[in-house]
Amino acid sequence: MVLKRLIPAAAVVAAAALTTTGCAQSSTAASQGNGGGSDSKTVTVFISGDANVQNLWEKALVPAFEKANPGYSVKINIDLHGEHDAQTLAKLTSAHEQKQDPGFDLVDAGFVAKASAANLLTPVSPSSISALSDIPADVVKAGGSGGIPYRGSAVLLAYDTKTVPTPPKTLDDLLAWIKAHPGKFTYNSPKSGGSGGAFVATVLDKYVPADARQKMTVGYEKDLESYWDQGFATLKSLNPYVYQKGVYPNGNQQTLDLLASGQISMAPVWSDQFITGKTNGQIPDSVDVTQISDPSFTGGAAYLGIPASSPRQEAALKLANFVLTPDAQAAIVKQISGFPAISLDKLPSEVKAKFKNADTNNLRKGYYDQMGKDINNLWDQKVPGQ
Repeated sequence: MVLKRLIPAAAVVAAAALTTTGCAQSSTAASQGNGGGSDSKTVTVFISGDANVQNLWEKALVPAFEKANPGYSVKINIDLHGEHDAQTLAKLTSAHEQKQDPGFDLVDAGFVAKASAANLLTPVSPSSISALSDIPADVVKAGGSGGIPYRGSAVLLAYDTKTVPTPPKTLDDLLAWIKAHPGKFTYNSPKSGGSGGAFVATVLDKYVPADARQKMTVGYEKDLESYWDQGFATLKSLNPYVYQKGVYPNGNQQTLDLLASGQISMAPVWSDQFITGKTNGQIPDSVDVTQISDPSFTGGAAYLGIPASSPRQEAALKLANFVLTPDAQAAIVKQISGFPAISLDKLPSEVKAKFKNADTNNLRKGYYDQMGKDINNLWDQKVPGQ
């Protein structure tokens, strides 16, 4: 049984209050033509994501960049929730093949690694993006030659310290805890949000050989999906022990709401959502987070990319470099509670304190996009129900 998603009223009001150019373009950004303009110092950033990422750019990164770089300006185009990613990628491909201006100069989207693999992005290195030398090599590599990691997030195990004085340390410990405390744990359906998806993938990974999983993180290996069978059986066996004997929230936020209200004692949550919830008081002080091991929950970086066919390379590089400065990275933490891409040692002590229970340099990579979609569909078929 999957709960219908509940959207907090505050979120609806906040979304309605956005009257910026980017928001007005959100439904058509993927199909627009010339958004970049001819001014070599005007950068158009294309965002495929949610309103919180739009707010990060419009309220923090853009004003700070323009103040630090007189004469430069930034425009925002956004495709809310990435609903038109396929069309945007096709548009980028067509512009590249025809050597035309794609209409945007910097991309903040989940498809950056795919665009990089297709050679649609300008290759970057520490000589052009100096901060890359300060970011773990495997994180840089995951984005491809044109990917620029600029923030990250991971799924953590949240627990109520009033009822769970000592949280599980490993996946086996967590599975045992769930069965020993019926009704006190749940996770959202993987199709509805990444925190539940991370829990599902982590249980599957318990039975997947390391060499097979490595292949499944970088390409579509459907013939290896049989390794998931035992994991799905384990997930189905948990049905009698999760919240209300098989109720799975529809969305990351609904899982957090159940935890914050005390209806459950433990759940996987996104690091950025948790930190934001603690900051604004939506999550009680008694709720804390930790990381499990053997294996850990998944996480990863968000990447920027510069379309190779954009005629505004210099301005785009200037903006990308700015986003990786300590001040901009601190703004990312403050605005959306994202993991900084650069070393915590370069950031203020109050920023470091926010990540005391999270290893920001050890984010276990998730499955390749199409593999993840197969996981979601197989979960729907194999797990819910008696």
